[in-house]
Amino acid sequence: MSQLLVITKAPVPGRSKTRLTPPCTPEQAAQIAAAAVGDTLDAVRGTPVQRRVVALDGAPGDLDLSGCVVVPQSDGDLGTRLAHAFADAMATPDGGLPTLLIGMDTPQVTAELLTACLERLVAAGPGTAVLGPAPDGGWWALGLHSPGAAQVLLDVPMSREDTAELTRDALELTGLTVLDLPPLTDVDHFPDAVSVAAECPADSRTRRVVDGVRAAIPA
Repeated sequence: MSQLLVITKAPVPGRSKTRLTPPCTPEQAAQIAAAAVGDTLDAVRGTPVQRRVVALDGAPGDLDLSGCVVVPQSDGDLGTRLAHAFADAMATPDGGLPTLLIGMDTPQVTAELLTACLERLVAAGPGTAVLGPAPDGGWWALGLHSPGAAQVLLDVPMSREDTAELTRDALELTGLTVLDLPPLTDVDHFPDAVSVAAECPADSRTRRVVDGVRAAIPA
């Protein structure tokens, strides 16, 4: 009895994965973003959960959102949008479940890993949270038992080398015990995209698109 929550922008040139540019063009960055979203949602659909929610910024376009409840993202900075995404996903009776939030920056994630993360969250019970760190100091996954706990994200600086540490500290100050999830590299800059794509299956969207973009970029 749990749910997965994915927060993502609709892939649009000039708005998606802008830190990939340069060396990518805005169009190439959006192609990588679209591939990452697609692979992430495949893993989410393959995970046995009661409910799957996508907090989407922008129009769906060609995104395959089948099997997911779609809610619009709120306005504001990233911390605000994350907190509101938890609140929106968990507001209804069928959404009041232990919830694991991820982004679309880790397309190497698998259904098996997501299942294990959710099992750790559910088994630990109320009074706990789970946090998946990223090597750059951020985090790729956060699991909570209530939307109120996510309110700490309103005051946590995002996209910094100490974001995961500050998130952990803020959660622990509310009395929660924070358990670790396996670390994953997320896609911020193009070398990250190349590294992450190498961890994806050869037939994955991310692997194909990143390999194609890499070949097209002048040496």
